[in-house]
Amino acid sequence: MTASENTPALSSIAKAVFAHDKLSIGITLPITRENQSAVDFTEQIALARLADQLGFRAVWVRDVPLNSIDYPDPVGHLDPWVLLGALASNTQNIALISGAIVLTLRHPLHVAKGAISVDALSRGRFILGVGSGDRPPEYAAFGRDPDGRRDLYRQHWATLAEAVNVPSRVIPDRAPEGAPEFYLLPRQNASIPMLAVGSGGQSVDWIARHSLGWMTYHREPQAQRGRYSMWRAAVDRAAAGAFRAFGVAMRLDLSDNADEPATDVPLGYRTGHRALVALLHDMRESGTHHVTLNITSERRPARDIIEEVAAHVLPAFHR
Repeated sequence: MTASENTPALSSIAKAVFAHDKLSIGITLPITRENQSAVDFTEQIALARLADQLGFRAVWVRDVPLNSIDYPDPVGHLDPWVLLGALASNTQNIALISGAIVLTLRHPLHVAKGAISVDALSRGRFILGVGSGDRPPEYAAFGRDPDGRRDLYRQHWATLAEAVNVPSRVIPDRAPEGAPEFYLLPRQNASIPMLAVGSGGQSVDWIARHSLGWMTYHREPQAQRGRYSMWRAAVDRAAAGAFRAFGVAMRLDLSDNADEPATDVPLGYRTGHRALVALLHDMRESGTHHVTLNITSERRPARDIIEEVAAHVLPAFHR
């Protein structure tokens, strides 16, 4: 099987988020202030509805199974499948993306069932982003060996890909004599696109062969250009001339001064909207196809920031 045969064609929702020579913009939930732990998820769903109405292309949801005193993110995240189900029922057009389901800590058939369920509720608007997790103590809590996560990620990816593809195929862990042939319901109309979020311990060549694209975190521009060049070379080795997307999660502290120049903050920028447009144009020229904004602000309501980005930034990219 060739690399292009191994990777399903992009669905319509994947094409809306990831397109050659274009940049799309999404948001990541929940949107919180620094060190905020309690989250009003009714408000978060309202923010997703607003982003949908204003033309953002995607809303991303994280998977944080367990919290601990030494984990830097204090937020009480909802189970991603529960939140994605609520978002599917409260939005109309925006893509729903898991960023990312911890594939090594969940059984791939459970992940497949969740993905098919969200895709059905959202009428085909789901993109399945998966990762490997990076906290050894969390592996121990689930009885997993962190040293085996690379192999486990590949094994789970293979089982999951068969289950969410069309035609769907269930690969059981064990099949004793006389066991029935299992299948997943509801039946899918189209394959669910799978996206590598982070490396999962894999080479870029493996990701280029198996994933619709590669989602990574913000780096300073020169490093990110090098990252994209490495990705493009891997894609050309896997399937010369094929399109594989490259996306970035970027923190945004949007100033109420539209002309404030961009300054670095951890994993992103503080900036006014005019400099943000210039930054995003540079990212597109450097090879990025999608940016999801991790919005943060101690001074401004999230709704105001979403509305300002929609009014002054989206028109430059979402034509």
